[in-house]
Amino acid sequence: MFTRLKAIKLDNVGMTASTLCAIHCAAVPVFFTSLPLVGLGFLANPWVEWVMIIIALVVGISAIGNAYFKEHHRILPLALLIAGFLTIIIGHLFITGWAEAVIVPLGGFTIASAHFVNYKYAGTCKAGDSFFHIKHAHPHPHENQKAA
Repeated sequence: MFTRLKAIKLDNVGMTASTLCAIHCAAVPVFFTSLPLVGLGFLANPWVEWVMIIIALVVGISAIGNAYFKEHHRILPLALLIAGFLTIIIGHLFITGWAEAVIVPLGGFTIASAHFVNYKYAGTCKAGDSFFHIKHAHPHPHENQKAA
């Protein structure tokens, strides 16, 4: 069974991996010529980037997809995840030069934002109409059952 603790861990992994991916995509073009000198030439390999993208996709679908269908049913994290991956894929396939080094990291940060919003939605109360409804000023149904 997919527990809330696993979802929190997946969102934390997703936020971290997406942020590192964005940093990687922004830094590799800058340090491209010096990477082999320090033994990190493999980071400039396109296969490394595509493996990172696939891992981020699997983590994103697992964390955000499960939370969407089983917990909060809100579209924003899913929409941010899709927009982030579309941005990265379009950036890698159709854009070259300095624009790729700007657009692809934006996709990574969008995916990290999707995990953050999902983390907030999945851990909040479902009552009320505020965006993240974190502060509680109402009785919870499970509290009424214990008192009865």
